[in-house]
Amino acid sequence: MPESDSTVLFQCGSARLDRTGLRGFAKTLRQDVARGRQFCCLITNDAELQRLNREFLGNDYPTDVLSFPTGARDGVLGEIAISIDRAKEQAAEHGHTSDEEIRILMLHGVLHLLGMDHESDKGAMRRAETRWRKLLDLPSGLIERSRR
Repeated sequence: MPESDSTVLFQCGSARLDRTGLRGFAKTLRQDVARGRQFCCLITNDAELQRLNREFLGNDYPTDVLSFPTGARDGVLGEIAISIDRAKEQAAEHGHTSDEEIRILMLHGVLHLLGMDHESDKGAMRRAETRWRKLLDLPSGLIERSRR
């Protein structure tokens, strides 16, 4: 993935998103959180997330974000897939924009690509997500919201 390639791919129809802003946010994540290592993020719909979730994880339902780490081969961390449908619903539920929710999901996905796992790391990912969320001026993160 050359430096000039976009790290965000949109397969979400005419959804009103700040595509330039989301690409810029992905660049910030690459530079700051991923320490220069690249990743690709697909923003798509529930049907595609359900297909990916079923095919790769054996779960036959849509989800908000999936991460597919590569083990940082050739400086590439992996790929993230985000559901625009889940992002819109969660944004409405938590009182912020779809763009903000996608940023939250993108950060969460990148932390997974870096090898973090909130289900087994004794709070390390939660602490990292909270720290980065504050530095990036994002609303509450996924892990924070699940603890309420």
